[in-house]
Amino acid sequence: MDVIHLLVVELSRFQFALTALYHFMFVPLTLGLTFILAAMETAYVITGKEIYKDMTQFWGKLFGINFAIGVATGLTMEFEFGTNWSMYSRFFGDIFGTPLAIEGLMAFFMESTFIGLMFFGWDRLSRGAHLAVTYIVALGSNISALWILVANACMNMPAGAHFDPETMRLTSTSFVALVFNPDAQAKAVHTSVAGFVTASMFVMGISAFYLLRKQHREFAARSFRMAALFGIISTIAVITLGDVLGRLDYEHQPTKVAAMEGLWETSKPPYEPWILFGIPNDKKQTNYLEVGVPFVLTPLLTHDFKTPILGIKELQIQAGPKIESGIQAVSALKRYSENHQQTDLDIFKTHQKDMGYGFLASQYAPDQDVTKIKSEHIPTIVKKTKSDIYPNVFVTFWAFRIMVFLAIYFFIVFAMASYVSLRREIEKHRIFLKIISWSIPLPFIASEFGWITAEVGRQPWTIFEILPTVISSSTHSSGYMIFSLIGFLLLYSIFIAAELFLMFKFARLGPQIHQEQTSSLQTIFTYQKG
Repeated sequence: MDVIHLLVVELSRFQFALTALYHFMFVPLTLGLTFILAAMETAYVITGKEIYKDMTQFWGKLFGINFAIGVATGLTMEFEFGTNWSMYSRFFGDIFGTPLAIEGLMAFFMESTFIGLMFFGWDRLSRGAHLAVTYIVALGSNISALWILVANACMNMPAGAHFDPETMRLTSTSFVALVFNPDAQAKAVHTSVAGFVTASMFVMGISAFYLLRKQHREFAARSFRMAALFGIISTIAVITLGDVLGRLDYEHQPTKVAAMEGLWETSKPPYEPWILFGIPNDKKQTNYLEVGVPFVLTPLLTHDFKTPILGIKELQIQAGPKIESGIQAVSALKRYSENHQQTDLDIFKTHQKDMGYGFLASQYAPDQDVTKIKSEHIPTIVKKTKSDIYPNVFVTFWAFRIMVFLAIYFFIVFAMASYVSLRREIEKHRIFLKIISWSIPLPFIASEFGWITAEVGRQPWTIFEILPTVISSSTHSSGYMIFSLIGFLLLYSIFIAAELFLMFKFARLGPQIHQEQTSSLQTIFTYQKG
Protein backbone atom coordinates (compact mmCIF):
# COMPACT_ATOMS: atom_id res chain seq x y z
CA MET A 1 0.00 0.00 0.00
CA ASP A 2 1.14 3.55 -0.76
CA VAL A 3 3.35 4.91 2.03
CA ILE A 4 1.61 8.31 1.92
CA HIS A 5 -1.80 6.67 2.33
CA LEU A 6 -0.55 4.66 5.30
CA LEU A 7 0.71 7.91 6.85
CA VAL A 8 -2.75 9.47 6.36
CA VAL A 9 -4.37 6.44 8.02
CA GLU A 10 -2.02 6.65 11.01
CA LEU A 11 -2.50 10.42 11.32
CA SER A 12 -6.28 9.96 11.12
CA ARG A 13 -6.10 7.29 13.83
CA PHE A 14 -3.90 9.49 16.02
CA GLN A 15 -6.17 12.51 15.61
CA PHE A 16 -9.31 10.56 16.42
CA ALA A 17 -7.63 8.86 19.37
CA LEU A 18 -6.51 12.23 20.67
CA THR A 19 -10.00 13.70 20.23
CA ALA A 20 -11.67 10.72 21.92
CA LEU A 21 -9.22 10.68 24.84
CA TYR A 22 -9.55 14.42 25.39
CA HIS A 23 -13.34 14.11 25.37
CA PHE A 24 -13.25 11.08 27.62
CA MET A 25 -11.47 13.09 30.29
CA PHE A 26 -14.78 14.87 30.93
CA VAL A 27 -17.29 12.06 30.38
CA PRO A 28 -16.71 9.90 33.51
CA LEU A 29 -17.02 12.84 35.90
CA THR A 30 -20.27 13.92 34.23
CA LEU A 31 -21.72 10.40 34.45
CA GLY A 32 -20.81 9.94 38.09
CA LEU A 33 -21.39 13.38 39.58
CA THR A 34 -25.02 13.47 38.41
CA PHE A 35 -25.97 10.51 40.58
CA ILE A 36 -23.91 11.74 43.53
CA LEU A 37 -25.79 15.04 43.26
CA ALA A 38 -29.05 13.11 43.18
CA ALA A 39 -28.03 11.19 46.31
CA MET A 40 -27.09 14.39 48.13
CA GLU A 41 -30.32 16.12 47.16
CA THR A 42 -32.31 13.05 48.21
CA ALA A 43 -30.74 13.37 51.65
CA TYR A 44 -31.74 17.06 51.66
CA VAL A 45 -35.37 16.31 50.74
CA ILE A 46 -35.66 13.51 53.31
CA THR A 47 -33.91 15.22 56.23
CA GLY A 48 -34.52 18.89 55.43
CA LYS A 49 -30.95 19.72 56.50
CA GLU A 50 -29.55 22.72 54.65
CA ILE A 51 -26.05 21.27 54.56
CA TYR A 52 -27.16 18.67 52.01
CA LYS A 53 -28.54 21.48 49.87
CA ASP A 54 -25.17 23.24 50.17
CA MET A 55 -23.45 20.03 49.10
CA THR A 56 -25.74 19.58 46.09
CA GLN A 57 -25.25 23.15 44.90
CA PHE A 58 -21.49 23.26 45.41
CA TRP A 59 -20.71 19.96 43.70
CA GLY A 60 -23.30 20.89 41.07
CA LYS A 61 -21.27 23.99 40.26
CA LEU A 62 -18.21 21.83 39.50
CA PHE A 63 -20.41 19.43 37.54
CA GLY A 64 -21.67 22.33 35.40
CA ILE A 65 -18.15 23.41 34.48
CA ASN A 66 -17.21 19.87 33.49
CA PHE A 67 -20.44 19.31 31.56
CA ALA A 68 -20.10 22.46 29.45
CA ILE A 69 -16.53 21.74 28.38
CA GLY A 70 -17.33 18.05 27.84
CA VAL A 71 -20.07 18.94 25.37
CA ALA A 72 -17.72 21.24 23.46
CA THR A 73 -15.05 18.55 23.11
CA GLY A 74 -17.56 15.88 22.07
CA LEU A 75 -19.13 17.73 19.15
CA THR A 76 -16.00 17.61 16.99
CA MET A 77 -15.86 13.80 17.15
CA GLU A 78 -19.06 13.44 15.14
CA PHE A 79 -17.66 15.65 12.38
CA GLU A 80 -14.50 13.57 12.20
CA PHE A 81 -16.44 10.50 11.11
CA GLY A 82 -17.39 12.32 7.91
CA THR A 83 -14.17 14.22 7.31
CA ASN A 84 -11.48 11.67 8.21
CA TRP A 85 -13.32 8.33 8.01
CA SER A 86 -15.52 8.64 4.93
CA MET A 87 -15.22 4.97 3.89
CA TYR A 88 -16.20 3.89 7.39
CA SER A 89 -19.11 6.35 7.41
CA ARG A 90 -20.38 5.12 4.06
CA PHE A 91 -19.97 1.45 4.95
CA PHE A 92 -21.33 1.60 8.51
CA GLY A 93 -23.37 4.82 8.58
CA ASP A 94 -26.79 3.14 8.45
CA ILE A 95 -25.99 1.27 11.67
CA PHE A 96 -23.85 3.83 13.46
CA GLY A 97 -26.07 6.82 12.66
CA THR A 98 -29.22 5.45 14.29
CA PRO A 99 -28.05 5.26 17.93
CA LEU A 100 -26.17 8.55 17.54
CA ALA A 101 -29.33 10.26 16.29
CA ILE A 102 -31.34 8.82 19.18
CA GLU A 103 -28.62 9.89 21.59
CA GLY A 104 -28.90 13.44 20.30
CA LEU A 105 -32.70 13.64 20.26
CA MET A 106 -33.58 11.60 23.33
CA ALA A 107 -30.71 11.90 25.77
CA PHE A 108 -28.68 14.99 24.92
CA PHE A 109 -31.62 17.38 24.60
CA MET A 110 -33.36 15.88 27.62
CA GLU A 111 -30.21 16.37 29.67
CA SER A 112 -29.55 19.88 28.33
CA THR A 113 -33.13 21.03 28.94
CA PHE A 114 -33.37 19.81 32.50
CA ILE A 115 -29.89 20.92 33.49
CA GLY A 116 -31.08 24.53 33.32
CA LEU A 117 -33.95 23.71 35.67
CA MET A 118 -31.52 21.94 37.99
CA PHE A 119 -29.29 25.02 38.31
CA PHE A 120 -31.88 27.80 38.32
CA GLY A 121 -35.00 26.09 39.64
CA TRP A 122 -34.21 25.95 43.36
CA ASP A 123 -36.63 28.80 44.19
CA ARG A 124 -39.09 28.03 41.41
CA LEU A 125 -39.76 24.35 42.04
CA SER A 126 -40.84 22.38 45.06
CA ARG A 127 -38.25 20.17 46.74
CA GLY A 128 -39.75 17.03 45.22
CA ALA A 129 -39.98 18.53 41.72
CA HIS A 130 -36.38 19.77 41.83
CA LEU A 131 -35.21 16.36 43.01
CA ALA A 132 -37.03 14.76 40.07
CA VAL A 133 -35.24 17.18 37.72
CA THR A 134 -31.87 16.20 39.18
CA TYR A 135 -32.63 12.51 38.66
CA ILE A 136 -33.70 13.21 35.07
CA VAL A 137 -30.37 14.95 34.42
CA ALA A 138 -28.54 11.96 35.91
CA LEU A 139 -30.60 9.54 33.84
CA GLY A 140 -30.15 11.60 30.69
CA SER A 141 -26.36 11.72 30.94
CA ASN A 142 -26.16 7.96 31.37
CA ILE A 143 -28.69 7.26 28.59
CA SER A 144 -26.50 9.43 26.36
CA ALA A 145 -23.54 7.18 27.14
CA LEU A 146 -25.68 4.09 26.52
CA TRP A 147 -26.55 5.03 22.93
CA ILE A 148 -22.97 5.90 22.06
CA LEU A 149 -21.80 2.58 23.47
CA VAL A 150 -24.53 0.72 21.54
CA ALA A 151 -22.93 2.08 18.38
CA ASN A 152 -19.44 1.27 19.60
CA ALA A 153 -20.42 -2.26 20.64
CA CYS A 154 -21.54 -3.07 17.11
CA MET A 155 -18.02 -2.20 15.97
CA ASN A 156 -16.57 -4.67 18.46
CA MET A 157 -19.22 -7.39 18.26
CA PRO A 158 -21.38 -6.80 15.15
CA ALA A 159 -25.06 -7.57 15.79
CA GLY A 160 -28.29 -6.67 14.01
CA ALA A 161 -26.47 -5.91 10.75
CA HIS A 162 -25.99 -7.58 7.38
CA PHE A 163 -23.73 -6.74 4.44
CA ASP A 164 -25.63 -5.91 1.25
CA PRO A 165 -23.56 -6.68 -1.90
CA GLU A 166 -25.86 -4.44 -3.96
CA THR A 167 -25.15 -1.27 -1.99
CA MET A 168 -21.74 -2.33 -0.59
CA ARG A 169 -22.89 -1.27 2.89
CA LEU A 170 -23.88 -2.81 6.17
CA THR A 171 -27.65 -2.57 6.57
CA SER A 172 -29.72 -2.90 9.72
CA THR A 173 -31.58 -6.19 10.18
CA SER A 174 -32.68 -5.91 13.81
CA PHE A 175 -32.77 -2.79 15.94
CA VAL A 176 -33.50 -4.96 18.97
CA ALA A 177 -30.36 -7.04 18.37
CA LEU A 178 -28.35 -3.83 17.99
CA VAL A 179 -29.61 -2.36 21.28
CA PHE A 180 -29.45 -5.57 23.28
CA ASN A 181 -26.03 -6.56 22.02
CA PRO A 182 -24.43 -8.12 25.15
CA ASP A 183 -21.27 -6.09 24.58
CA ALA A 184 -23.31 -2.87 24.53
CA GLN A 185 -25.15 -3.64 27.74
CA ALA A 186 -22.05 -4.70 29.68
CA LYS A 187 -19.94 -1.84 28.32
CA ALA A 188 -22.60 0.78 29.06
CA VAL A 189 -22.93 -0.24 32.71
CA HIS A 190 -19.15 -0.68 33.06
CA THR A 191 -18.55 2.83 31.67
CA SER A 192 -21.23 4.40 33.86
CA VAL A 193 -19.98 2.84 37.09
CA ALA A 194 -16.41 3.80 36.12
CA GLY A 195 -17.78 7.33 36.05
CA PHE A 196 -19.21 6.80 39.53
CA VAL A 197 -15.73 5.76 40.73
CA THR A 198 -14.21 8.86 39.12
CA ALA A 199 -16.76 11.20 40.68
CA SER A 200 -16.43 9.54 44.08
CA MET A 201 -12.66 10.05 44.14
CA PHE A 202 -13.13 13.62 42.89
CA VAL A 203 -15.56 14.51 45.70
CA MET A 204 -13.57 12.59 48.30
CA GLY A 205 -10.27 14.13 47.21
CA ILE A 206 -11.50 17.73 47.39
CA SER A 207 -13.20 17.01 50.73
CA ALA A 208 -9.91 15.59 52.01
CA PHE A 209 -8.22 18.85 50.94
CA TYR A 210 -10.70 20.85 53.05
CA LEU A 211 -10.22 18.54 56.04
CA LEU A 212 -6.45 18.89 55.81
CA ARG A 213 -6.85 22.67 55.92
CA LYS A 214 -9.57 22.42 58.60
CA GLN A 215 -12.04 24.28 56.41
CA HIS A 216 -15.77 23.57 55.94
CA ARG A 217 -15.31 20.58 58.23
CA GLU A 218 -18.89 19.37 58.57
CA PHE A 219 -19.53 19.90 54.85
CA ALA A 220 -16.32 18.08 53.93
CA ALA A 221 -16.88 15.20 56.36
CA ARG A 222 -20.39 14.49 55.05
CA SER A 223 -19.27 14.80 51.41
CA PHE A 224 -16.31 12.54 52.13
CA ARG A 225 -18.50 9.88 53.76
CA MET A 226 -21.07 9.83 50.95
CA ALA A 227 -18.35 9.68 48.28
CA ALA A 228 -16.50 6.88 50.09
CA LEU A 229 -19.62 4.70 50.35
CA PHE A 230 -20.62 5.51 46.78
CA GLY A 231 -17.09 4.70 45.67
CA ILE A 232 -16.73 1.30 47.32
CA ILE A 233 -20.01 0.08 45.83
CA SER A 234 -19.09 1.47 42.40
CA THR A 235 -15.61 -0.09 42.47
CA ILE A 236 -17.05 -3.53 43.20
CA ALA A 237 -19.49 -3.02 40.31
CA VAL A 238 -16.81 -1.86 37.86
CA ILE A 239 -14.59 -4.86 38.66
CA THR A 240 -17.54 -7.24 38.25
CA LEU A 241 -18.57 -5.72 34.91
CA GLY A 242 -14.93 -5.77 33.81
CA ASP A 243 -14.99 -9.54 34.29
CA VAL A 244 -18.15 -9.77 32.15
CA LEU A 245 -16.49 -7.75 29.37
CA GLY A 246 -13.37 -9.92 29.60
CA ARG A 247 -15.50 -13.02 29.13
CA LEU A 248 -17.24 -11.47 26.09
CA ASP A 249 -13.87 -10.55 24.58
CA TYR A 250 -12.65 -14.11 25.18
CA GLU A 251 -15.64 -15.47 23.27
CA HIS A 252 -15.74 -12.95 20.42
CA GLN A 253 -12.37 -11.14 20.16
CA PRO A 254 -9.63 -13.71 20.85
CA THR A 255 -6.89 -11.52 19.36
CA LYS A 256 -7.72 -8.73 21.82
CA VAL A 257 -7.61 -11.15 24.76
CA ALA A 258 -4.31 -12.63 23.61
CA ALA A 259 -2.83 -9.14 23.36
CA MET A 260 -4.24 -8.06 26.74
CA GLU A 261 -2.66 -11.10 28.39
CA GLY A 262 0.58 -11.13 26.38
CA LEU A 263 -0.17 -14.65 25.14
CA TRP A 264 2.01 -15.58 22.19
CA GLU A 265 1.61 -19.32 22.68
CA THR A 266 -1.67 -21.10 23.42
CA SER A 267 -2.08 -21.43 27.20
CA LYS A 268 -1.57 -24.66 29.13
CA PRO A 269 -4.39 -24.95 31.66
CA PRO A 270 -4.66 -24.88 34.57
CA TYR A 271 -1.11 -23.68 35.33
CA GLU A 272 -1.05 -20.66 32.98
CA PRO A 273 -0.09 -17.60 35.06
CA TRP A 274 -1.68 -14.19 34.95
CA ILE A 275 1.26 -11.93 34.10
CA LEU A 276 1.76 -9.14 36.62
CA PHE A 277 4.75 -7.67 34.82
CA GLY A 278 6.30 -8.24 31.43
CA ILE A 279 7.70 -6.42 28.43
CA PRO A 280 6.05 -7.74 25.24
CA ASN A 281 8.15 -7.55 22.09
CA ASP A 282 5.80 -7.47 19.09
CA LYS A 283 8.56 -7.98 16.56
CA LYS A 284 10.02 -11.11 18.18
CA GLN A 285 6.67 -12.31 19.55
CA THR A 286 7.90 -12.91 23.07
CA ASN A 287 7.80 -11.33 26.54
CA TYR A 288 10.80 -10.25 28.57
CA LEU A 289 11.08 -10.13 32.38
CA GLU A 290 7.81 -11.99 32.91
CA VAL A 291 6.47 -12.18 36.46
CA GLY A 292 3.13 -13.92 36.94
CA VAL A 293 0.74 -15.63 39.35
CA PRO A 294 0.17 -19.28 38.33
CA PHE A 295 -3.27 -20.95 38.14
CA VAL A 296 -5.06 -17.60 37.71
CA LEU A 297 -5.43 -16.82 33.98
CA THR A 298 -7.46 -19.88 32.93
CA PRO A 299 -10.29 -19.57 35.50
CA LEU A 300 -10.21 -15.78 35.17
CA LEU A 301 -11.09 -15.87 31.46
CA THR A 302 -12.70 -19.24 30.83
CA HIS A 303 -14.34 -19.68 34.25
CA ASP A 304 -13.02 -23.24 34.38
CA PHE A 305 -9.64 -24.95 34.78
CA LYS A 306 -9.55 -26.95 31.54
CA THR A 307 -10.08 -24.70 28.51
CA PRO A 308 -6.91 -23.45 26.76
CA ILE A 309 -6.71 -19.81 25.65
CA LEU A 310 -5.51 -19.35 22.10
CA GLY A 311 -2.22 -17.52 21.69
CA ILE A 312 -1.38 -15.10 18.90
CA LYS A 313 0.77 -17.61 16.99
CA GLU A 314 -2.08 -20.13 16.91
CA LEU A 315 -4.54 -17.40 15.89
CA GLN A 316 -2.25 -16.45 13.02
CA ILE A 317 -2.23 -20.06 11.82
CA GLN A 318 -6.03 -20.16 12.00
CA ALA A 319 -6.22 -16.87 10.08
CA GLY A 320 -4.46 -18.35 7.01
CA PRO A 321 -7.54 -20.11 5.54
CA LYS A 322 -9.70 -17.11 6.44
CA ILE A 323 -7.42 -14.79 4.47
CA GLU A 324 -7.49 -17.08 1.40
CA SER A 325 -11.28 -17.34 1.68
CA GLY A 326 -11.56 -13.58 2.13
CA ILE A 327 -9.53 -12.92 -1.01
CA GLN A 328 -12.02 -15.06 -2.94
CA ALA A 329 -14.94 -13.20 -1.33
CA VAL A 330 -13.63 -9.71 -2.17
CA SER A 331 -12.59 -10.78 -5.69
CA ALA A 332 -16.08 -12.18 -6.38
CA LEU A 333 -17.67 -9.07 -4.86
CA LYS A 334 -15.67 -6.78 -7.14
CA ARG A 335 -16.54 -8.84 -10.21
CA TYR A 336 -20.19 -8.87 -9.20
CA SER A 337 -20.25 -5.09 -8.76
CA GLU A 338 -18.99 -4.77 -12.36
CA ASN A 339 -20.90 -7.54 -14.18
CA HIS A 340 -23.72 -8.65 -11.83
CA GLN A 341 -23.21 -12.30 -12.63
CA GLN A 342 -25.06 -14.75 -10.39
CA THR A 343 -22.05 -17.09 -10.25
CA ASP A 344 -19.92 -14.31 -8.71
CA LEU A 345 -22.65 -13.58 -6.16
CA ASP A 346 -22.81 -17.26 -5.25
CA ILE A 347 -19.03 -17.39 -4.75
CA PHE A 348 -19.19 -14.27 -2.59
CA LYS A 349 -21.95 -15.69 -0.39
CA THR A 350 -19.95 -18.88 0.10
CA HIS A 351 -16.96 -16.91 1.45
CA GLN A 352 -18.80 -13.87 2.83
CA LYS A 353 -18.01 -14.55 6.50
CA ASP A 354 -14.30 -14.02 5.72
CA MET A 355 -14.79 -10.87 3.63
CA GLY A 356 -12.98 -8.66 6.15
CA TYR A 357 -9.79 -10.69 5.82
CA GLY A 358 -9.93 -10.13 2.07
CA PHE A 359 -10.17 -6.39 2.65
CA LEU A 360 -7.24 -6.64 5.06
CA ALA A 361 -5.17 -8.50 2.45
CA SER A 362 -5.97 -5.93 -0.26
CA GLN A 363 -3.28 -3.57 1.05
CA TYR A 364 -0.65 -6.02 -0.24
CA ALA A 365 -2.33 -6.62 -3.62
CA PRO A 366 -1.22 -4.83 -6.81
CA ASP A 367 -3.01 -1.45 -6.84
CA GLN A 368 -4.88 -2.67 -3.69
CA ASP A 369 -7.01 -4.83 -6.02
CA VAL A 370 -7.28 -8.47 -4.90
CA THR A 371 -8.49 -9.53 -8.37
CA LYS A 372 -4.99 -8.79 -9.63
CA ILE A 373 -3.35 -11.25 -7.22
CA LYS A 374 -1.92 -14.19 -9.12
CA SER A 375 -2.47 -17.61 -7.61
CA GLU A 376 1.25 -18.18 -7.08
CA HIS A 377 1.45 -14.96 -5.04
CA ILE A 378 -1.38 -15.82 -2.66
CA PRO A 379 0.87 -17.60 -0.07
CA THR A 380 3.05 -14.46 0.11
CA ILE A 381 0.01 -12.20 0.53
CA VAL A 382 -1.39 -14.51 3.21
CA LYS A 383 1.91 -14.51 5.11
CA LYS A 384 2.07 -10.70 5.10
CA THR A 385 -1.56 -10.36 6.15
CA LYS A 386 -1.12 -12.77 9.07
CA SER A 387 1.21 -10.27 10.72
CA ASP A 388 -1.62 -7.72 10.76
CA ILE A 389 -4.42 -9.71 12.43
CA TYR A 390 -3.60 -8.74 16.02
CA PRO A 391 -3.22 -5.35 17.79
CA ASN A 392 -0.12 -3.76 19.26
CA VAL A 393 0.52 -6.15 22.14
CA PHE A 394 2.74 -3.87 24.23
CA VAL A 395 0.16 -1.03 24.28
CA THR A 396 -2.85 -3.32 24.85
CA PHE A 397 -1.05 -5.37 27.51
CA TRP A 398 0.02 -2.39 29.59
CA ALA A 399 -3.14 -0.31 29.09
CA PHE A 400 -5.13 -3.23 30.50
CA ARG A 401 -2.79 -3.72 33.46
CA ILE A 402 -2.70 -0.07 34.44
CA MET A 403 -6.50 -0.07 34.46
CA VAL A 404 -6.66 -3.26 36.56
CA PHE A 405 -3.97 -2.20 39.04
CA LEU A 406 -5.70 1.15 39.56
CA ALA A 407 -9.08 -0.57 40.10
CA ILE A 408 -7.53 -2.67 42.89
CA TYR A 409 -6.01 0.48 44.39
CA PHE A 410 -9.40 2.23 44.32
CA PHE A 411 -11.04 -0.69 46.11
CA ILE A 412 -8.46 -0.51 48.91
CA VAL A 413 -8.70 3.29 49.23
CA PHE A 414 -12.50 3.42 49.23
CA ALA A 415 -12.72 0.53 51.72
CA MET A 416 -10.33 2.28 54.13
CA ALA A 417 -12.06 5.63 53.59
CA SER A 418 -15.48 4.12 54.30
CA TYR A 419 -14.22 2.52 57.50
CA VAL A 420 -12.54 5.60 58.99
CA SER A 421 -15.30 7.98 57.92
CA LEU A 422 -18.06 5.83 59.41
CA ARG A 423 -16.05 5.74 62.67
CA ARG A 424 -15.68 9.55 62.39
CA GLU A 425 -11.90 9.27 62.64
CA ILE A 426 -10.95 10.58 59.23
CA GLU A 427 -9.28 13.80 60.46
CA LYS A 428 -6.86 11.72 62.55
CA HIS A 429 -5.30 10.21 59.41
CA ARG A 430 -3.65 13.15 57.71
CA ILE A 431 -1.28 11.08 55.57
CA PHE A 432 -4.24 9.11 54.26
CA LEU A 433 -6.06 12.38 53.48
CA LYS A 434 -3.04 13.57 51.51
CA ILE A 435 -2.94 10.29 49.55
CA ILE A 436 -6.62 10.70 48.67
CA SER A 437 -6.12 14.31 47.56
CA TRP A 438 -3.31 13.28 45.25
CA SER A 439 -5.40 10.38 43.93
CA ILE A 440 -7.99 12.60 42.19
CA PRO A 441 -6.42 12.20 38.70
CA LEU A 442 -6.07 8.40 38.96
CA PRO A 443 -9.65 7.39 38.00
CA PHE A 444 -9.39 9.65 34.94
CA ILE A 445 -6.19 7.83 34.00
CA ALA A 446 -7.84 4.45 34.57
CA SER A 447 -10.77 5.43 32.32
CA GLU A 448 -8.40 6.58 29.58
CA PHE A 449 -6.45 3.34 29.67
CA GLY A 450 -9.69 1.35 29.69
CA TRP A 451 -10.71 3.10 26.50
CA ILE A 452 -7.27 2.46 24.99
CA THR A 453 -7.59 -1.23 25.87
CA ALA A 454 -10.95 -1.46 24.11
CA GLU A 455 -10.06 0.53 21.00
CA VAL A 456 -6.44 -0.49 20.41
CA GLY A 457 -7.41 -4.08 21.25
CA ARG A 458 -9.93 -4.10 18.38
CA GLN A 459 -7.26 -3.36 15.78
CA PRO A 460 -6.68 -3.92 12.90
CA TRP A 461 -10.44 -3.50 12.54
CA THR A 462 -12.83 -0.56 12.73
CA ILE A 463 -15.63 -3.17 12.54
CA PHE A 464 -14.30 -6.41 13.94
CA GLU A 465 -13.44 -8.95 11.19
CA ILE A 466 -15.52 -6.98 8.66
CA LEU A 467 -13.89 -3.61 7.88
CA PRO A 468 -10.15 -3.02 8.44
CA THR A 469 -8.94 0.35 9.68
CA VAL A 470 -6.46 0.60 6.82
CA ILE A 471 -9.24 1.08 4.24
CA SER A 472 -11.65 3.05 6.45
CA SER A 473 -10.08 6.49 6.23
CA SER A 474 -10.65 9.39 3.83
CA THR A 475 -8.21 10.19 1.06
CA HIS A 476 -6.75 13.38 2.50
CA SER A 477 -3.22 14.59 2.00
CA SER A 478 -0.77 14.12 4.85
CA GLY A 479 -0.30 17.91 4.95
CA TYR A 480 -4.01 18.43 5.59
CA MET A 481 -3.95 15.86 8.39
CA ILE A 482 -0.92 17.45 10.06
CA PHE A 483 -2.50 20.91 9.85
CA SER A 484 -5.82 19.75 11.33
CA LEU A 485 -4.02 17.73 14.01
CA ILE A 486 -2.11 20.81 15.16
CA GLY A 487 -5.39 22.76 15.23
CA PHE A 488 -7.03 20.14 17.42
CA LEU A 489 -4.06 20.05 19.77
CA LEU A 490 -4.19 23.81 20.26
CA LEU A 491 -7.98 23.99 20.64
CA TYR A 492 -8.25 21.08 23.05
CA SER A 493 -5.30 22.29 25.10
CA ILE A 494 -7.26 25.51 25.63
CA PHE A 495 -10.27 23.48 26.76
CA ILE A 496 -8.16 21.49 29.23
CA ALA A 497 -6.56 24.66 30.59
CA ALA A 498 -10.00 26.28 31.00
CA GLU A 499 -11.35 23.20 32.79
CA LEU A 500 -8.42 23.03 35.22
CA PHE A 501 -8.46 26.78 35.89
CA LEU A 502 -12.19 26.87 36.68
CA MET A 503 -12.13 23.66 38.71
CA PHE A 504 -9.20 24.81 40.83
CA LYS A 505 -10.73 28.27 41.27
CA PHE A 506 -14.13 27.13 42.53
CA ALA A 507 -12.75 24.20 44.52
CA ARG A 508 -10.45 26.58 46.41
CA LEU A 509 -13.30 29.03 47.02
CA GLY A 510 -15.23 26.24 48.69
CA PRO A 511 -18.95 25.78 49.35
CA GLN A 512 -21.39 28.65 49.64
CA ILE A 513 -22.81 29.64 53.03
CA HIS A 514 -26.61 29.73 53.35
CA GLN A 515 -28.14 32.13 55.83
CA GLU A 516 -31.61 31.31 57.09
CA GLN A 517 -33.12 34.57 55.90
CA THR A 518 -31.31 34.72 52.53
CA SER A 519 -32.74 33.21 49.39
CA SER A 520 -30.63 30.73 47.46
CA LEU A 521 -30.99 32.88 44.34
CA GLN A 522 -29.13 35.70 46.08
CA THR A 523 -26.43 33.45 47.48
CA ILE A 524 -25.85 31.07 44.59
CA PHE A 525 -22.71 32.89 43.47
CA THR A 526 -21.47 33.77 47.00
CA TYR A 527 -18.46 31.75 48.14
CA GLN A 528 -16.29 31.69 51.20
CA LYS A 529 -12.60 31.90 50.42
CA GLY A 530 -10.51 29.03 51.81
